[in-house]
Amino acid sequence: MRVEIWSDIACPWCYVGKARFEKALASFPHREQVEVVHRSFELDPGRAKGDIQPVITMLNKKYGMSPAQAEAGEDNLGAQAAAEGLPYRTRGRDHGGTFDMHRLLHHAREQGRQEELLDLLYRANFAEERSVFDDGERLVELAGAAGLDTDAVRAVLADPGAYADEVRADEREAAELGANGVPFFVLDRTYGVSGAQPAEVFAQALTRAWGERPALKMADDGAQVCGPDGCAVPQQ
Repeated sequence: MRVEIWSDIACPWCYVGKARFEKALASFPHREQVEVVHRSFELDPGRAKGDIQPVITMLNKKYGMSPAQAEAGEDNLGAQAAAEGLPYRTRGRDHGGTFDMHRLLHHAREQGRQEELLDLLYRANFAEERSVFDDGERLVELAGAAGLDTDAVRAVLADPGAYADEVRADEREAAELGANGVPFFVLDRTYGVSGAQPAEVFAQALTRAWGERPALKMADDGAQVCGPDGCAVPQQ
Protein backbone atom coordinates (compact mmCIF):
# COMPACT_ATOMS: atom_id res chain seq x y z
CA MET A 1 0.00 0.00 0.00
CA ARG A 2 1.25 3.47 -0.81
CA VAL A 3 0.65 6.54 1.34
CA GLU A 4 1.36 9.91 -0.27
CA ILE A 5 1.76 12.95 1.96
CA TRP A 6 1.58 16.48 0.60
CA SER A 7 3.24 18.91 2.99
CA ASP A 8 5.37 22.03 3.32
CA ILE A 9 8.40 22.58 5.54
CA ALA A 10 6.95 25.94 6.62
CA CYS A 11 3.73 24.27 7.83
CA PRO A 12 3.73 23.57 11.59
CA TRP A 13 0.74 21.25 11.33
CA CYS A 14 2.66 19.19 8.77
CA TYR A 15 5.45 18.81 11.34
CA VAL A 16 2.98 17.65 13.99
CA GLY A 17 0.89 15.60 11.56
CA LYS A 18 3.90 13.63 10.36
CA ALA A 19 4.66 12.56 13.93
CA ARG A 20 1.05 11.51 14.52
CA PHE A 21 0.90 9.55 11.29
CA GLU A 22 4.17 7.79 12.10
CA LYS A 23 2.82 6.83 15.52
CA ALA A 24 -0.15 5.17 13.82
CA LEU A 25 2.05 3.52 11.20
CA ALA A 26 4.41 2.11 13.86
CA SER A 27 1.57 0.05 15.35
CA PHE A 28 0.01 -0.92 12.00
CA PRO A 29 0.35 -4.71 11.51
CA HIS A 30 1.28 -4.35 7.84
CA ARG A 31 3.63 -1.39 8.23
CA GLU A 32 6.46 -3.18 6.40
CA GLN A 33 4.25 -3.28 3.31
CA VAL A 34 3.45 0.44 3.36
CA GLU A 35 5.43 2.76 1.10
CA VAL A 36 5.40 6.40 2.20
CA VAL A 37 6.06 9.07 -0.42
CA HIS A 38 6.37 12.76 0.46
CA ARG A 39 5.10 15.22 -2.13
CA SER A 40 5.53 18.95 -2.57
CA PHE A 41 3.07 21.67 -1.58
CA GLU A 42 4.12 25.30 -1.07
CA LEU A 43 2.08 27.48 1.26
CA ASP A 44 3.51 30.52 -0.51
CA PRO A 45 4.15 29.47 -4.11
CA GLY A 46 6.15 32.02 -6.03
CA ARG A 47 7.46 33.74 -2.93
CA ALA A 48 10.78 35.44 -3.71
CA LYS A 49 13.82 33.77 -2.19
CA GLY A 50 14.79 36.92 -0.28
CA ASP A 51 11.28 37.59 1.04
CA ILE A 52 11.81 36.52 4.64
CA GLN A 53 9.98 37.84 7.68
CA PRO A 54 9.24 36.88 11.27
CA VAL A 55 6.46 34.33 11.66
CA ILE A 56 4.44 36.70 13.86
CA THR A 57 4.63 39.38 11.16
CA MET A 58 3.61 36.90 8.46
CA LEU A 59 0.58 35.77 10.49
CA ASN A 60 -0.45 39.39 10.96
CA LYS A 61 -0.17 40.25 7.25
CA LYS A 62 -1.54 37.02 5.81
CA TYR A 63 -4.30 36.19 8.28
CA GLY A 64 -4.96 39.50 10.00
CA MET A 65 -3.95 38.18 13.42
CA SER A 66 -2.95 40.61 16.12
CA PRO A 67 0.47 39.98 17.69
CA ALA A 68 -1.27 38.58 20.77
CA GLN A 69 -3.35 36.20 18.67
CA ALA A 70 -0.33 35.08 16.67
CA GLU A 71 1.69 34.44 19.82
CA ALA A 72 -1.19 32.50 21.38
CA GLY A 73 -1.38 30.38 18.23
CA GLU A 74 2.34 29.67 18.40
CA ASP A 75 2.03 28.72 22.06
CA ASN A 76 -0.75 26.27 21.16
CA LEU A 77 1.38 24.77 18.39
CA GLY A 78 4.27 24.45 20.81
CA ALA A 79 2.06 22.48 23.18
CA GLN A 80 0.76 20.27 20.38
CA ALA A 81 4.30 19.56 19.22
CA ALA A 82 5.50 18.82 22.75
CA ALA A 83 2.71 16.28 23.15
CA GLU A 84 4.23 14.39 20.22
CA GLY A 85 7.75 14.66 21.61
CA LEU A 86 8.77 17.35 19.12
CA PRO A 87 10.84 20.44 19.97
CA TYR A 88 9.27 23.73 18.88
CA ARG A 89 10.45 27.34 19.22
CA THR A 90 7.38 29.46 19.82
CA ARG A 91 9.27 32.75 19.43
CA GLY A 92 11.91 34.08 17.07
CA ARG A 93 11.27 31.88 14.04
CA ASP A 94 11.15 33.29 10.54
CA HIS A 95 9.18 32.43 7.41
CA GLY A 96 10.14 32.30 3.74
CA GLY A 97 9.84 30.42 0.48
CA THR A 98 10.35 26.66 0.45
CA PHE A 99 10.75 25.97 -3.27
CA ASP A 100 14.46 25.12 -3.02
CA MET A 101 13.78 22.75 -0.13
CA HIS A 102 11.16 20.91 -2.15
CA ARG A 103 13.57 20.63 -5.07
CA LEU A 104 16.15 19.12 -2.73
CA LEU A 105 13.57 16.69 -1.34
CA HIS A 106 12.97 15.38 -4.86
CA HIS A 107 16.70 14.95 -5.29
CA ALA A 108 16.86 13.19 -1.92
CA ARG A 109 14.09 10.83 -2.95
CA GLU A 110 16.14 9.71 -5.95
CA GLN A 111 18.98 8.95 -3.55
CA GLY A 112 16.76 7.12 -1.06
CA ARG A 113 17.24 9.83 1.60
CA GLN A 114 14.01 11.80 1.40
CA GLU A 115 12.71 10.87 4.85
CA GLU A 116 16.01 11.76 6.50
CA LEU A 117 16.20 15.17 4.82
CA LEU A 118 12.58 16.04 5.54
CA ASP A 119 13.01 15.30 9.25
CA LEU A 120 16.12 17.47 9.40
CA LEU A 121 14.44 20.34 7.56
CA TYR A 122 11.44 20.24 9.89
CA ARG A 123 13.60 20.20 13.00
CA ALA A 124 15.84 22.98 11.71
CA ASN A 125 12.88 25.19 10.85
CA PHE A 126 10.79 24.64 13.95
CA ALA A 127 13.32 23.91 16.68
CA GLU A 128 16.68 25.46 15.81
CA GLU A 129 17.79 29.06 15.91
CA ARG A 130 19.61 29.28 12.58
CA SER A 131 17.30 30.08 9.66
CA VAL A 132 16.72 27.66 6.80
CA PHE A 133 15.53 30.47 4.53
CA ASP A 134 18.37 32.96 4.27
CA ASP A 135 21.45 30.78 3.77
CA GLY A 136 21.90 28.19 1.02
CA GLU A 137 24.83 26.68 2.87
CA ARG A 138 22.47 25.84 5.71
CA LEU A 139 20.51 23.62 3.31
CA VAL A 140 23.74 22.06 2.07
CA GLU A 141 24.75 21.21 5.64
CA LEU A 142 21.37 19.65 6.39
CA ALA A 143 21.43 17.66 3.17
CA GLY A 144 24.92 16.42 4.02
CA ALA A 145 23.70 15.36 7.46
CA ALA A 146 20.92 13.42 5.70
CA GLY A 147 23.55 11.45 3.80
CA LEU A 148 23.52 13.34 0.49
CA ASP A 149 26.58 14.32 -1.52
CA THR A 150 27.07 18.02 -0.81
CA ASP A 151 28.57 18.82 -4.22
CA ALA A 152 25.49 17.35 -5.90
CA VAL A 153 23.28 19.35 -3.54
CA ARG A 154 25.08 22.59 -4.42
CA ALA A 155 24.61 21.79 -8.10
CA VAL A 156 20.87 21.36 -7.58
CA LEU A 157 20.59 24.64 -5.69
CA ALA A 158 22.62 26.46 -8.35
CA ASP A 159 20.25 25.33 -11.11
CA PRO A 160 16.77 26.86 -10.60
CA GLY A 161 15.32 24.39 -13.08
CA ALA A 162 16.55 21.26 -11.31
CA TYR A 163 13.51 19.31 -10.07
CA ALA A 164 11.29 22.36 -10.62
CA ASP A 165 8.97 20.39 -12.90
CA GLU A 166 8.65 17.66 -10.28
CA VAL A 167 7.64 20.17 -7.61
CA ARG A 168 5.05 21.79 -9.87
CA ALA A 169 3.70 18.39 -10.92
CA ASP A 170 3.13 17.47 -7.26
CA GLU A 171 1.31 20.74 -6.67
CA ARG A 172 -0.92 20.29 -9.73
CA GLU A 173 -1.76 16.79 -8.61
CA ALA A 174 -2.69 18.03 -5.14
CA ALA A 175 -5.11 20.50 -6.73
CA GLU A 176 -6.60 17.78 -8.92
CA LEU A 177 -7.18 15.62 -5.83
CA GLY A 178 -8.97 18.48 -4.11
CA ALA A 179 -6.32 19.44 -1.58
CA ASN A 180 -6.57 23.07 -0.56
CA GLY A 181 -4.29 22.81 2.44
CA VAL A 182 -1.69 20.61 4.09
CA PRO A 183 -0.90 18.16 5.47
CA PHE A 184 -2.89 16.04 3.04
CA PHE A 185 -2.62 12.24 3.16
CA VAL A 186 -3.76 9.96 0.35
CA LEU A 187 -3.90 6.22 1.04
CA ASP A 188 -3.70 3.98 -2.03
CA ARG A 189 -5.50 6.67 -4.05
CA THR A 190 -8.64 5.54 -2.23
CA TYR A 191 -8.85 7.52 1.01
CA GLY A 192 -7.84 11.06 1.81
CA VAL A 193 -7.10 12.44 5.27
CA SER A 194 -6.74 16.19 5.67
CA GLY A 195 -4.96 17.88 8.54
CA ALA A 196 -2.88 16.82 11.52
CA GLN A 197 -5.43 14.32 12.78
CA PRO A 198 -4.95 12.29 15.98
CA ALA A 199 -2.97 9.08 15.56
CA GLU A 200 -6.17 7.10 16.10
CA VAL A 201 -7.71 8.61 12.96
CA PHE A 202 -4.67 7.67 10.91
CA ALA A 203 -4.76 4.15 12.36
CA GLN A 204 -8.40 3.76 11.33
CA ALA A 205 -7.66 5.06 7.83
CA LEU A 206 -4.73 2.66 7.40
CA THR A 207 -6.84 -0.30 8.53
CA ARG A 208 -9.73 0.62 6.29
CA ALA A 209 -7.59 1.27 3.22
CA TRP A 210 -5.73 -2.00 3.74
CA GLY A 211 -8.94 -3.98 4.19
CA GLU A 212 -10.46 -2.63 1.00
CA ARG A 213 -7.51 -3.28 -1.26
CA PRO A 214 -8.73 -5.20 -4.33
CA ALA A 215 -7.96 -8.89 -4.27
CA LEU A 216 -5.61 -10.19 -6.94
CA LYS A 217 -7.54 -11.93 -9.71
CA MET A 218 -5.72 -14.77 -11.42
CA ALA A 219 -6.05 -15.75 -15.04
CA ASP A 220 -5.32 -19.43 -14.37
CA ASP A 221 -4.55 -21.33 -17.55
CA GLY A 222 -3.16 -24.42 -15.85
CA ALA A 223 0.44 -23.57 -16.70
CA GLN A 224 3.17 -25.31 -14.72
CA VAL A 225 4.91 -23.33 -11.98
CA CYS A 226 7.86 -23.78 -9.66
CA GLY A 227 7.29 -23.59 -5.91
CA PRO A 228 9.29 -23.74 -2.66
CA ASP A 229 9.77 -27.48 -3.14
CA GLY A 230 11.11 -27.13 -6.66
CA CYS A 231 9.61 -27.68 -10.08
CA ALA A 232 7.40 -30.52 -11.12
CA VAL A 233 9.01 -32.79 -13.70
CA PRO A 234 6.69 -33.32 -16.69
CA GLN A 235 5.60 -36.94 -16.97
CA GLN A 236 5.98 -38.63 -20.35
